[in-house]
Amino acid sequence: MQTLHAATPEAYHAALRDYATVLVDFHKDDCPGCRMLDLSLASLADAPATEGVVLLKVKLETIGEVFFRSLGLRQTPTLLLVRDGHEVARLAGFQSPQQITDALEKR
Repeated sequence: MQTLHAATPEAYHAALRDYATVLVDFHKDDCPGCRMLDLSLASLADAPATEGVVLLKVKLETIGEVFFRSLGLRQTPTLLLVRDGHEVARLAGFQSPQQITDALEKR
C-alpha cells in the first residue's frame, strides 16, 4: 500500500482525483487511538486487501480544523474509504486490521 501525505486541501482533493482507491487517515499528534490505528495500518501494508489502495495521511493540525469539519468529521482517528472520487465508507475511532480489511473487501 503506497502512502501519501496531504498538507493542504488541494493536495487532499488531488489525491482523491488521481487514485482510484484511497484510504484516508485523518489523525492528530496527541491522539492515542491514532497511534494504535497506525499499528493496524502498518500491519496491512502488504496484505492482499490493500493491493492498489493508496493510504493518504492527513494530519488535523496541518490541514486545519475548518477543512476537517467541512468534511463532516468529528473525531480522530477517522478513516474514509474513497473509490473513484466517492466516499464509500467512514470508520470513526480505532479500527482493528480485520475491521479495515472488511471495509476494503465489502466495497
